[in-house]
Amino acid sequence: MKKTFILITTVLASVFATNTVSAQNDELVRVYRWYNPNDQNYVTVAEGEYQDGQMLNWGWKEKTLMFVAYRNPGPGRVAVNSWYNPDTKDYASISDDEFSDDQMIKMGYTNKHSQFYALTGRGANTVTIYRWYVPKNHDWVTIPEEGNTDAYYKKGYRKKSFQYFGIARAADAYIYNQL
Repeated sequence: MKKTFILITTVLASVFATNTVSAQNDELVRVYRWYNPNDQNYVTVAEGEYQDGQMLNWGWKEKTLMFVAYRNPGPGRVAVNSWYNPDTKDYASISDDEFSDDQMIKMGYTNKHSQFYALTGRGANTVTIYRWYVPKNHDWVTIPEEGNTDAYYKKGYRKKSFQYFGIARAADAYIYNQL
């Protein structure tokens, strides 16, 4: 009888622990950067926003994991939206507290859609995310603060400005999900 009780308790505890970890992990979303060599343009894409096959068919290459964000709104988070400018062929990921919709429309951007939710404050295991401007092709590029970002300046990137914070580690981010 005791063995049966211990077995049932162990199984129930395992199921509960697995569901808790999955729920925390489901809330997180990986954020990638893709490059289009034809347009010499970058785009920021949240996992599940488009399928990899679609991106490849549209001419995007060099998928690079940048950081992890949240799929859902919550305290200390800001919505990040994708915008497209048909004149410059620029895709920009802009948080709600950077520019108003009216400002984006006046700059020629359309097709706004929600991508993910980023942190508004620095915390454990976070990385600062900046937006750089590339005057040569009128492109805004989202880049995490890692390593020598002065190299971007040497490549012609200008107007570095703070956007938000991302979660730096992907595989074990749910363990550090205390923010």
